[in-house]
Amino acid sequence: MKQSIGVRIWRWSIISVVALYLLVPLYAMYDFSTKPFGFADQGRTFRAWQMIPSQQDLFPAITRSLITAAIVMAIILFLVVPTAIWVHLKLPVLRRPFELLCLLPLAIPAIVIVVGIAPLYRWISINLYESPITLAGVYSMLILPYTYRSLSALDAVDIHTLAEAATTLGSSIARIIFKIVMPTIKTGIVNGSFIAIALVLGEYTISNILNFKTFQVVIAQIGRSDGNVAVAVSLASLLFVIVLLLVIPTKKRQGSVLDVDTI
Repeated sequence: MKQSIGVRIWRWSIISVVALYLLVPLYAMYDFSTKPFGFADQGRTFRAWQMIPSQQDLFPAITRSLITAAIVMAIILFLVVPTAIWVHLKLPVLRRPFELLCLLPLAIPAIVIVVGIAPLYRWISINLYESPITLAGVYSMLILPYTYRSLSALDAVDIHTLAEAATTLGSSIARIIFKIVMPTIKTGIVNGSFIAIALVLGEYTISNILNFKTFQVVIAQIGRSDGNVAVAVSLASLLFVIVLLLVIPTKKRQGSVLDVDTI
C-alpha cells in the first residue's frame, strides 16, 4: 500500500529529530577534540587524536576492559541464558521470582552495591588476585536486568514444542538448550551481549571507587590533564561501537538473502 504524503513527512520528521539528537553530541565532541591547543595552532588541529597512542595507561585499560567484557559475555551465554531457558521449560512456577531477581539490580543504587561488595573485593585482592578483570562478577550482576529483557523472545517462541520434539528424537537437555533453543533466540542473545559490552566499557562508579583502572577511569584521569585527548578517546570508542553495530546487521541480512536463494 502506498503511504500518504503526510505519513512520509511525519516519518522523516521523526527520523530527522532522532538523528539530530544522536549526531549533535557527536559533532560537539569532534568540535571540542579538534580545537587549537594553544596560540601556536591555527584553525583545526588533530593533535589530540595524534596523542592517543602516547597515553600509557589507555591501551592496557582497554585490554582489561575487553577481557572483562568477554568474561561477562561467557557468563551470559553459559549461565544466565541456560538458566532462563531451564526456568521457562522445567520450572515455570519460578518465572516470576527469577524475573524479580534479575530486575533487582535496577532498584539498587551503584553506590550501595559498592558498599556491599567492597569487603569481598578487598579479600579477593589480598588473598587471590588483584585485577579489574575480577569486576566481571559484579558486572554480570548489573547486566542481569538487560539480559533478561533481551531474552523476551522466549515468550514469543513455542520452546515447549521444540523441546518436546527434540526429546522425542532423543536429544539431551543440554543439546536442547544449546543446539535448539539458543539458536532460535540468537537475536536476543546478541543484543544482550552488546549491552554487556556497553556496560563494561562505560561503567565508571564501581571501578573508580574500588580503585581499578578500567577504560572509563583512565579516560577520566586523562581528562584532568588533557580534556581534548579524553574527548577524542571517547569519540573514537563511540565510533567503533557504532560501526560494529552497523556491520553485524548487514552480515545478517546478507546471510538471510543467501539462505533464501539456496532454497
